[in-house]
Amino acid sequence: MSTAPVQDDSWIATFLEAQAAELGAATNTLLAYGRDLKDFSGWLARRESSFAQVNQSTVESYLIDCDAQGLAKSTRARRLSAIKQIYRFAFEEGWRVDNPAIQISGPGRDKRLPRTLDLTEVERLLEAARVTGRSANDRLRNTCLIELLYATGMRVSELVGLPVGAARGDPRMLLISGKGGKERMVPLSPPARAALADWLVARDGAEALREQKGAALSRFLFPSRGKSGHLTRHHFYLLIKAMAVTGGVAPAKVTPHTLRHAFATHLLANGADLRAIQTLLGHADLATTEIYTHVLDARLNELVLKHHPLAHPKGGRVD
Repeated sequence: MSTAPVQDDSWIATFLEAQAAELGAATNTLLAYGRDLKDFSGWLARRESSFAQVNQSTVESYLIDCDAQGLAKSTRARRLSAIKQIYRFAFEEGWRVDNPAIQISGPGRDKRLPRTLDLTEVERLLEAARVTGRSANDRLRNTCLIELLYATGMRVSELVGLPVGAARGDPRMLLISGKGGKERMVPLSPPARAALADWLVARDGAEALREQKGAALSRFLFPSRGKSGHLTRHHFYLLIKAMAVTGGVAPAKVTPHTLRHAFATHLLANGADLRAIQTLLGHADLATTEIYTHVLDARLNELVLKHHPLAHPKGGRVD
């Protein structure tokens, strides 16, 4: 048991430190918790209240206010989750004798199917990657990025943060460190392996030149001079939008995560087992993976409505 901090900021900082140290929470998860809890803390401060004084009615009032602001169900659900987590931590630490949010039901989430791409659109992106970039090295890197992303279904954070050591020796499989530090193995397709081999030659050559100028060698497969030391998610987001334009694919349809969805949907459409896809994607819960069965159903339904002769009022039977 310990004494509760006086300031809300100290509550948040201590909670986030514990999440990182004890549960291995991912950086993006910690940032999301921090943003949501700071919003709640600011809302409380404007009402001359604090984390220590909150009761169930206070949390409910906050959620009602979030709803009145027009925040999406998913945002409200995430904020409630953050509040529940910090008060569960506070209870375990002895800062509170209760969890004021434990009995509050979340607003649920809007059921939206993830956007995906068909095979032709993916092929256009792969071709566009080969001609996108100011230099030959940029084009090799961009090709490797898209080939790896589509071949493995990695999250973009996993892709840009890949250590170069994982890619040495012409690997048939990549070891990926996912959410919460959980590791998984994913196989590489022949085109992905070829793109990786070409990029490694170019990357290592560029790194050798930098080393001659006194710079330290990067440990990342996709190095960058920025603070993170590797290509950022934002930079890759801009790159893939540029590739979409070059490839004649609607940019609004294309994000790094769209290729992850395409990977899963295309595997499922070609007979892959749902549990195998769960393992490849690094989903903790099979229910998360099952969304792709709905995506496939929706695409098949669209296909029938578009092409079946009896789906059109003036269509005739085709024998």
